[in-house]
Amino acid sequence: MAYKAVIFDLDGTLLDTLEDLHASVTAALEANGMPARSVDEVRAALGFGARELIRRCVPAGTPDDAQERAYASFKRHYLANSSAHTRPYPGIPLLVRILSQEGVQRAIVSNKPDAAVQDLAAEYFCGSFNAVAGEREGIRRKPAPDTVLSVMERLSLEPASTVYVGDSEVDIETAANAGLDCVSVSWGFRTREQLQGFGATRIADTCEQLAEMLLL
Repeated sequence: MAYKAVIFDLDGTLLDTLEDLHASVTAALEANGMPARSVDEVRAALGFGARELIRRCVPAGTPDDAQERAYASFKRHYLANSSAHTRPYPGIPLLVRILSQEGVQRAIVSNKPDAAVQDLAAEYFCGSFNAVAGEREGIRRKPAPDTVLSVMERLSLEPASTVYVGDSEVDIETAANAGLDCVSVSWGFRTREQLQGFGATRIADTCEQLAEMLLL
């Protein structure tokens, strides 16, 4: 069906942020005397928010205060280096322009800290989104529907005409919790097979396929 609004996840969906995220995790672990994690280990830990990313990357049994220090190190490094290697996935800028030309409202909802989400959206999409929201204190992060629902209220969106697009199990669950259709993309941090295992029923392998699912 043709949707009137599309809410996108950011990391692994619109932007390939893996290299920069891995670099910041590496810097945080090193600064706190902890062993490094591989790119694949960081990839598997993504999607649940920055604090959970660090919790999954520090050694098992790390005390809470040490986890908080590593998290603080990660935030400092990432906010200063979040766009060193990050790029939009191929076809994404064109897709966003097409949605705009077709009158489809566009939003971003991410579990990344809000300051980083705002910076990246401004740098790579130059005001092309009607609303942008990241993780903020006092609001439950995905898969809770809170941020998605607040964006929908701000833009006066109806669930029946809005779709959520993401690359992980968190996004599938978020869409269900918000009462929205979901389209998963296979170019992000989870494979097509993993997405199917998480219950994805509509998977786009290219931006062209995603455009068809959103506009036709």
